[in-house]
Amino acid sequence: MSYTGKTISHGGRELIAFRIGDQEFTVNIMSVREIRGWTSATPMPHSPSYMKGVINLRGVVLPIVDLSLRLGMKPAEPTQRHVIIVAQVREKVVGLLVDAVSDILTVTDDNIQPTPEIASDLERSFARGILAIESRMICVIELESLFPEHESEAA
Repeated sequence: MSYTGKTISHGGRELIAFRIGDQEFTVNIMSVREIRGWTSATPMPHSPSYMKGVINLRGVVLPIVDLSLRLGMKPAEPTQRHVIIVAQVREKVVGLLVDAVSDILTVTDDNIQPTPEIASDLERSFARGILAIESRMICVIELESLFPEHESEAA
């Protein structure tokens, strides 16, 4: 399944929503290249703990990041229901292992509430804010903050 992102006029943008455990997150759809089913990854020695390994994606070696572990949650136990969001982070392409993709949301900056002051420094470093939509609370993630330049080179 593939999505192509576009910026909406009058300040709106599209975000792709996904689940990790019982929490929902979004990333800017402009950084998403494709969404694919889980493929077993080959572990890489001496890689960061959140790295699941690498897969061959049409002849390109793609690093797979366990996003739940990267966000400080318990590690994922991937099943056939899990998906990999192939995303562009700066000049690098990385696969983000998540439980499921749930929605494409069109929002404006007015829809995004600031991250609560009680959030940890780690959360505030990658969370751009919170979307409160109907009964859902969705954390807006900034991928560039999750993968600082010095770390993305290690991947």
